[in-house]
Amino acid sequence: MTSTDRAVAKTQSSIRPVAKVLVATTAMLTFISFWRAAAIVLNDLASSAYYAGGEAEQFIGKTAPWFILATMLLSYAVSQLYIESCSMFVRGGVYRVVKEAMGGTLAKVSVSALMFDYVLTGPISGVAAGRYLVGVLNELFSFMHLKIVLNASATATIFAIIATLYFWWQNTKGIHESSQKALWIMQLTTVMVIALISWCAYTLLVRGASLPPAPVPRNIVLGEHALGWLYGSRLSGLITSIAIFVALGHSVLAMSGAESLAQVYREIEHPKLPNLKKAALVIFIYSMVFTSLVSFFAVMIIPDKIRPEYFQNLIGGLAMSLAGPYVARLAFQVFVVVVGTLILSGAVNTAIVGSNGVLNRISEDGVLSDWFRQPHPRFGTSYRIINFVVLFQIVMIIASRGDVTFLANLYAFGVIWSFVLNGFAVLVLRYTQPQGREFRVPLNFRIAGKEIPLGVGLITLVLLITAIVNLFTKPAATVAGTIFSGILFVIFTISEKRVRKGWGASHTELDQFNLAQEAELTQENLGVAPGNILVPVSTNYALYALEAALRRAKRREAEVVVLHVQLLERAASGESDLTPDQLFSKIEQSLFTKVLSIAEKEGKPVRLAVAAANDLWEGVLRMAAGLQSSAIAVGSSSKMSVTEQARDIGLAWERIPEPRPRIALEIFKPSGQEQIFYLGPHAPRLTPKEIDMLHSLWLDISENLQGEEIHHHDIIHFALTEMKKRMANGHLDEVVEKMREHISEIKDRRTPPS
Repeated sequence: MTSTDRAVAKTQSSIRPVAKVLVATTAMLTFISFWRAAAIVLNDLASSAYYAGGEAEQFIGKTAPWFILATMLLSYAVSQLYIESCSMFVRGGVYRVVKEAMGGTLAKVSVSALMFDYVLTGPISGVAAGRYLVGVLNELFSFMHLKIVLNASATATIFAIIATLYFWWQNTKGIHESSQKALWIMQLTTVMVIALISWCAYTLLVRGASLPPAPVPRNIVLGEHALGWLYGSRLSGLITSIAIFVALGHSVLAMSGAESLAQVYREIEHPKLPNLKKAALVIFIYSMVFTSLVSFFAVMIIPDKIRPEYFQNLIGGLAMSLAGPYVARLAFQVFVVVVGTLILSGAVNTAIVGSNGVLNRISEDGVLSDWFRQPHPRFGTSYRIINFVVLFQIVMIIASRGDVTFLANLYAFGVIWSFVLNGFAVLVLRYTQPQGREFRVPLNFRIAGKEIPLGVGLITLVLLITAIVNLFTKPAATVAGTIFSGILFVIFTISEKRVRKGWGASHTELDQFNLAQEAELTQENLGVAPGNILVPVSTNYALYALEAALRRAKRREAEVVVLHVQLLERAASGESDLTPDQLFSKIEQSLFTKVLSIAEKEGKPVRLAVAAANDLWEGVLRMAAGLQSSAIAVGSSSKMSVTEQARDIGLAWERIPEPRPRIALEIFKPSGQEQIFYLGPHAPRLTPKEIDMLHSLWLDISENLQGEEIHHHDIIHFALTEMKKRMANGHLDEVVEKMREHISEIKDRRTPPS
């Protein structure tokens, strides 16, 4: 259904007139620093440091570190392509860029390849984490003289499945990753990296070592395992000439995470493009130092005879091969594994979040039906998409039998072809849309007035040659990737035809809405006065908070604004100025139909609005501030207690910029029970017992300070000042302990918290 269709009133007799829905097309985003943006991408990209070097050496021998280094340099060049696309489209992911440049068909091809990448990112990270965990556990069992030896493949498979199911449940509930958590993980990783580099440098100083063999064709080991279908070919001269690209193709695994750079761009604070460049530089330096140095140190420190045992547990093997006491090395390996599990498990979550975001985006674009985006009855998440993605991931984990190499071979297909299509798209856009970008990939020349984008061309050419070589040297990846991407492309194509055909159908069971497009939601365009009640709604399964707010509004004549916030996932690709069709689909139409039904039943008019945000509560609170709402009415969370829910919303209130609105937060349970919290500084609600105590203290003080004018608020001010002094004078622990005892004593008889 198009926005024009929705804007047309029902031709038949209507139960109610066509309602107006104000659609804010500019997302209500919260913004992050380039450091946090870099941390988000590095949580994905840095995970490859744990397995890329070992996987590459299996195929091309001891020259692998040089090609890992070359891959890091290539990844920085690829990031320049993404920076240019972001300068044109705020969310310039591969789907949007390819669609703009080469049309919907190739855009669906690019998404098919990208989905193959995402479906494998989770399994390869989970299995790699399992391998590291097995390695350290077996070392610990040996140290403790326990006759326990875990099977690496089986244990890694089980761990990967458990991690995937855990993040499936987290995403089904709607608990997403935060930039603060990503930054914390990278800070911990940085401590580990500094310790690792320092200890490796000391080891090399003590033992001495030489660099890996130079990356020339004669030093590149290209056996049957590395050449695939080219093995035994009569084209020996050709094989020699493309040896560099064969080796580069087997190192592409280290380039994971580049797509995330475009996906996180819309959240970077002003000035956006300069901060994106800074983030890209931080990512490049960090990944080059971490990923490439791990590969170099592994070849230089781990003995050749035992290094193959650690190809799927490279940093663990490096930790155990350092100079120093065994106990110290074992302790360091435990630290490495803890950090690695955090990063690799985070990559499992990123794969699910990314897949969910991409499929939601193409569903919004009419490629998949709205059925996929139907919200979870309890949590309001697009659980059907999450279920499909996780099902595919678990199938891949079981098929791999805990073998990182198997997954690594398959992974290279999706990542390299999505980069190739993105490169071609940027190249095409240089000619079809020559203006409208603040940044261009360097190396541009003009000949006879025509721009020659040499930099974009060279990057795309290297990617294309590497991708083509990979087709012949990675048979399993070629077959599996072609089948998976082909099936997905066919599904997308058939689905898109059915969806677009169905858009013209009449759905008399749903109300029609007149979509009014505005950049932002204000009091003026919504037609509300200060003191209104803001009611956020997400699904039509739990609208009891709206019912309660409408009943309350009837008593105090306050206006009610019903706001549906569409969360923009970090991995979703699209433009910054969203069209009404992207924000108001059949799902939103069904939701507002139910909202109008409730409003009619209560006999109270409502204002309807839709907006997008990347953080639910920050978006709602910003809206409440702009509308000067007196209260926000919400339903209780199914994921946490009312107090915890209020605390989370309160923390979101602290994050919004000054001046912060002072708002009553009304949380309703399905039973109708209500608890009120106040966001921001406010006078506490004193119980009768507390008022009696205050009055008693006032009487005692007044009697002993005759002649002085004393008020009840003076007693409170004095008590607070004394408490603050005691805390400042080193008695904080004592005050906290007494407060804990007090709360414990009154817990059973206290009134609902304010």
